[in-house]
Amino acid sequence: MFLHTHPYEPFFPKGATKLIVGTLPPPRFTTGELKTGDVDFCYGSISGLLWPVLDKIFELNLKFETTQEARDQRKTFLNSRGIGVCDIVHSCIREKIDASDLGMQQIQLRNLIGYLKQYPKIDTLLFTGGNSKNGPEYFFRRHLKEYKMKLEIISDEVPRIHQFRVGERVIKTVSLIAPSGAANRSIGSLQKYKDLKKENPKFNTIDFRVMQYKHHF
Repeated sequence: MFLHTHPYEPFFPKGATKLIVGTLPPPRFTTGELKTGDVDFCYGSISGLLWPVLDKIFELNLKFETTQEARDQRKTFLNSRGIGVCDIVHSCIREKIDASDLGMQQIQLRNLIGYLKQYPKIDTLLFTGGNSKNGPEYFFRRHLKEYKMKLEIISDEVPRIHQFRVGERVIKTVSLIAPSGAANRSIGSLQKYKDLKKENPKFNTIDFRVMQYKHHF
């Protein structure tokens, strides 16, 4: 059995207004056995798509390498936009050492509501995935139940948008298409993607994420 613990502390820029919420980076980030091209920071996997998509949207000219410069580029961007990162899973147990959300067992969640109370300007949570089992929205719904809270639907179109209240404060959640290759199949099944692909055969799943993410970042 492998204890998969999140290797990074939550990242909260001063005055943060948005928060990226995922689950866990691949196990190699916990063990420190990074691949060539990995960045030792949140969402730093060379096969992950969050930073490539943000790079396209904001023309960041990011480096994809295991260097301090690459790490600092990402921190600078997040600080400049008031975007924090706080994945919801603190740790889990795995029988098979891989990055599968479904493979997580004995899951310990971070106290996101506690963090939101510490950072009162945050008004938007950006989930890097939806409500499928062991996804970030799925775990957040479970977390809300501990506080007798729940998500209220705003829009049921992809990306699905909800809201919840912390006291008098209303916080919006956006369930983005996951920035992983595994989500490409679900993108391909969307009618909107099919229509855009028909109009432009060169349109791809990265382009679709760029189109979606830029409205919320």
